[in-house]
Amino acid sequence: MDENASLTERFEADRTHLRAVAYRMLGSLSEAEDALQEAWLRASRADTSDVANLGGWLTTVVARVCLNMLRARRSRREEPIESLAPDQAPAARDAGADPEREALLADSVGVALLVVLDTLAPAERLAFVLHDMFAVPFDQIGPMIERSPAAARQLASRARRRVKGGTPAPGADLTRQRRVVEAFLAATRGGDFQALVTLLHPDVVLRADAAVVPTPRPIVVRGAGSVAEGAMAATGRARFTGTALINGSAGLAMAPGGRLSLVLAFTFDGDRITEIDVIAEPSRLDRLDLTPLPA
Repeated sequence: MDENASLTERFEADRTHLRAVAYRMLGSLSEAEDALQEAWLRASRADTSDVANLGGWLTTVVARVCLNMLRARRSRREEPIESLAPDQAPAARDAGADPEREALLADSVGVALLVVLDTLAPAERLAFVLHDMFAVPFDQIGPMIERSPAAARQLASRARRRVKGGTPAPGADLTRQRRVVEAFLAATRGGDFQALVTLLHPDVVLRADAAVVPTPRPIVVRGAGSVAEGAMAATGRARFTGTALINGSAGLAMAPGGRLSLVLAFTFDGDRITEIDVIAEPSRLDRLDLTPLPA
């Protein structure tokens, strides 16, 4: 078998793994596919005759492409998502690729984890993802980010603290809160109005930022029926939503394309929700302590 045929065969055999690496690096299915395409172009032009571990080498190529994409993304971060044209916004790009598949991937990885990863510096994200999720040794990670293995280890450790950071609020019953929040998300995704009503206190109050709709001023909705009706209108958004620890309590975070755009913070009374704060203003999102819910 000639060298190019062998490379093609190995790339296709490893495609699922390589896509998984790219998705966790980028948080976006469409960007992950773009990264694989670019990685293949680079790999197909390279001389691999002396490559002993072709699978590891391909992982390195994909990781370096993703690192460049992350660095380019951070240089554009001052441009708010809502200012982008519809076909440029992350949700639009990913929805165009395959919204159901994107939602399944986000669920499998964890929306909150993707959000936290998006706050990391590119080198931190690469070191954490490759080492903690794919067991790539630091002596291979270091050269990718032009750091020593010890420095790569420190970057991964710093990222790990960010991912695991966040503590439950005093007295919070996270087990019960998680159960209620997961039921709320399932009912919203499934369009189950009655199930939503049973989770809400009859006098529940929902407050939403003006940026959520958007409207000239914040919105206040009262009563279980009215709040449940509003949730029914958000079924599409729920596809890109997952559970998270928000300021010490269980809540929901929406992150199309792996980038945080909206949060639902809940107040609980036993097994019922008494208040919902829907946050979309960037300045408020930036102040939230958001991490994955502890296992």
